[in-house]
Amino acid sequence: MPPPRRHPQNALSAMRVQQLKTAGRYTDGNGLYLVVDPSGAKRWLLRTVVMGRRRDIGLGGLSLVSLAEARALATEYRKIAREGGDPLSVRRSQRVVVPTFSEAAEAAHGALKEGFRNAKHADQWINTIKQYAYPQIGSRRIDDIGTPDILKVLAPLWLKKSETARRLKQRMHKVFEHAKASGLRSGENPVAGVDSGLPKQMAIQEHHAALPFAELPDFLVKLRSEGEHTSSRLALELLILTATRTSEVLLTRWEEFDIESAIWTIPPERMKVKRVHRVPLTARCLEILAAAKKLAAGSGFVFPGMKVERPLSNMVFLKLLERMKVDVTAHGFRSTFSDWAAERTQYSREVVEMALAHTIKSKVEAAYRRGDLLDKRRPLMADWSKFCLSSVQSFGGEADEPTPQRD
Repeated sequence: MPPPRRHPQNALSAMRVQQLKTAGRYTDGNGLYLVVDPSGAKRWLLRTVVMGRRRDIGLGGLSLVSLAEARALATEYRKIAREGGDPLSVRRSQRVVVPTFSEAAEAAHGALKEGFRNAKHADQWINTIKQYAYPQIGSRRIDDIGTPDILKVLAPLWLKKSETARRLKQRMHKVFEHAKASGLRSGENPVAGVDSGLPKQMAIQEHHAALPFAELPDFLVKLRSEGEHTSSRLALELLILTATRTSEVLLTRWEEFDIESAIWTIPPERMKVKRVHRVPLTARCLEILAAAKKLAAGSGFVFPGMKVERPLSNMVFLKLLERMKVDVTAHGFRSTFSDWAAERTQYSREVVEMALAHTIKSKVEAAYRRGDLLDKRRPLMADWSKFCLSSVQSFGGEADEPTPQRD
C-alpha cells in the first residue's frame, strides 16, 4: 500500500463530503479544507499566504458552495495571493449587496417607468406596491422572499379588492423578474406559484358608467348652460365629439392639429395602443378649438390648467360631472358613442372600432390592415356630431346659449 501523499490534491469527493460527520478539519489539498463544526455544520476554508502572512479565508458553507465551487474559488484566491494581491479585498469589492424588496421595487420602477403611458400610470404602479406589499415584505431581502410571503400579501385583498390584487400580483412579478435579470436572485419567480394558494375570483367585469345615448343631446344642453364657458367644458365636449380618452384630450398640444385639413393627429406615445391616431374634426370641433385658443393664454397645451405650462388636472372631468350631478365617467362617453353607432347607424364595426382607436384582435387582419379608414370615419363623426348637437345650436363667439329643445 503506497504511503499517503504529503501534499494531496483533490483528496475529497462529493460523496465523502456528504458522509463526513465527525467534527474536524479535512484537507482536499492545496490549502483547501472542509471544516465540520461540533454542531454538524460544514464550511470551506482556504489556508494560504497573503503578502507574507498565513491567512485563513472562509469560502462559505457547504449548503451554498459545492466542492467544485470551493476548488474554483480556492484556485482563484491562491492566484491573486501569488501575484501579490489580497483575496479578501478583491472579494469585498466584488460582493453584491442584496437589496430589500422595497429597494428592488424602486429599481424596477425606475427601469420600467419610461415605458408607461403617462406619469399618472407610473405613479400608480409603484404606489400600489408601496401601499400593499411594503408593510409585509418591504424590509425583506429580495432573495429571501418565497411564495408563502407573496400569498400573505395577496390573500387579504384577493376577494375584497380583486382588481387591485390582480394588478399588485402583476407588478410584484415584474419586480422579481427585474431582480433576477439584475443577478440579485435566482430560481423561480415566487409570484408564479401563488395562484394555487388563492381562491377563485368571481368573473365580474366592471364597466365605466356611461350615459344612454338618447340622453346625450340634453346633456350637452346642460353642459353649455351651466356657469361660464370654461376650458374644462370645452375639453369635455371635444372628448365627447371625438370619442377620445381623457389623457388624449387633456395633454393635447396645438401642433397636433391641422386646422386646414380638419385633422387631429395624436402621437403614439399618448395612445393606449402606441400607434398614431388621426381624428377627423367636425365643424363644432373646430369651433371648440377656436374658443379654447382665446382661453389658452399662449400655452402650448390646448387646455392649460392654472399654470399655462401645465395641462388641466386629470380630475377635472370627474369634478365637472359631479357638479352637474351626472353619475357617469368621462371614459363612459366612448361607450355612449359605440352604443349609438351600433343601434342608430349602418356603419361597419371595423369603422367604429377604428374611430375608438381599438386594436385589431385578429392577428391576420392586423397584418394586412395598413390604413386607418379616415375617409370612412369622417361621415361617421359628422353624423355623431349632428346627433350630439341635435338639442343645441352650434355656436361661436357669444352664441353659447342653448336653443330651446326640439321635439
